[in-house]
Amino acid sequence: MAWDFETEPEYQEKLDWADEFVREEVEPLDLLWPHEQFAPLDETRRKIVEPLKNEVRRKGLWATHLGPDLGGQGHGQLELALLNEILGRSSWAPIVFGCQAPDTGNAEIIAHYGTPEQRERYLRPLLEGELFSSYSMTEPQAGADPTRFTTRAVRDGDGWVINGWKFFSSNAKTASFLIVMAVTNTEVSPYQGMSMFLVPTGTPGVNIVRDVGLYGDAPGQGSHALIHYEDVRVPHDALLGGEGQAFAVAQTRLGGGRIHHAMRTIGLANKALDMLCERALSRETQGSRLADKQFVQGYIADSYAQLVQFRLFVLYTAWEIDKYNDYKKVRKDIATAKIVMPTVLHDIAWRAMQVHGALGVTDEMPFFRMVHGAAVMGLADGPTEVHKVTVAKQVLREHAPTDDVWPTQWLPRKREAARAKFAEYLEHEVGNL
Repeated sequence: MAWDFETEPEYQEKLDWADEFVREEVEPLDLLWPHEQFAPLDETRRKIVEPLKNEVRRKGLWATHLGPDLGGQGHGQLELALLNEILGRSSWAPIVFGCQAPDTGNAEIIAHYGTPEQRERYLRPLLEGELFSSYSMTEPQAGADPTRFTTRAVRDGDGWVINGWKFFSSNAKTASFLIVMAVTNTEVSPYQGMSMFLVPTGTPGVNIVRDVGLYGDAPGQGSHALIHYEDVRVPHDALLGGEGQAFAVAQTRLGGGRIHHAMRTIGLANKALDMLCERALSRETQGSRLADKQFVQGYIADSYAQLVQFRLFVLYTAWEIDKYNDYKKVRKDIATAKIVMPTVLHDIAWRAMQVHGALGVTDEMPFFRMVHGAAVMGLADGPTEVHKVTVAKQVLREHAPTDDVWPTQWLPRKREAARAKFAEYLEHEVGNL
């Protein structure tokens, strides 16, 4: 029977190195360039970031989600989860370690579904960290419901012509290429009638109408594009995974992306808990430390309980993915992690913010960005409510109704069955009275 909560010493040594490396070398980048993670490196940032990337490569921790044939380590989701706990503390860390979203998911699907030519053109430079990509799926009128998508790709000669609108295409303004989901056959179900296309950002007709910012972003700092695809012509070999395969490609990408978000959230929530405890131990009011106040003790206990439960569940789900190598088989637990994730981060960050008092709500502390990030994660890769429906349906499949008027656990019937089972002994006991 295999049941273990320990990490192999060799990999734990790498995790310990990554923990110190991120704290000392990478987290300072968040303070100097908080909005530049997905911008092409200028001369100054290149002199700093490239040596950090090379150090990660020397330690064998670069792009660990991909196999050695693609420049990664093939560590699997469980080892990636343990590493992402550390990387989640810093917005620059995934860039330095070659596993930033959305590029990780995009790299996975190109590796899985791309032709050799597509891998050479798009995947290899993506893995080198020299360019960025964007996943262009959701639409203004449809949100995350692909059955209502209207962006079309129509055959024209030896290629395709794409027309339509896409919304919230993250990092499109700095991306070298986009992965675009479009309707290619209106005569069949949307689940069989959509395809994915690899589209260079500079292709004529790719019009970034505006970059939408999140609350708190400085004007002009938005990175979530509204894109109008207007007679965008691409060759036939721009198809990713073949015609009509968009849903299979999307589920491969989104399944991995959702669990990667959860992994990094653990590290960010743990950072909030650390700040909460430091403040509680450092601040005094009304004759004692905050750590001695029962309300604050409750905050700490609730935060720790939420974080530990979430962490164990995410690690278990990552283990399942490695074991079955089938995102569909683990769909229920991936969706459950996606449901729980925003609440865990929101609650812990909010409590930490409250304990910091007025300082907590200023831009001199990171709590509001964490709280807002929790709200974003409740919508990214599908709204929480949609995932709850998915989980409920999956759970119900594991149960069956009863045709009886009484539930199967109705106590009078079960008590009678228990008496019948042990009638011989009960009669003997009565006879001895």
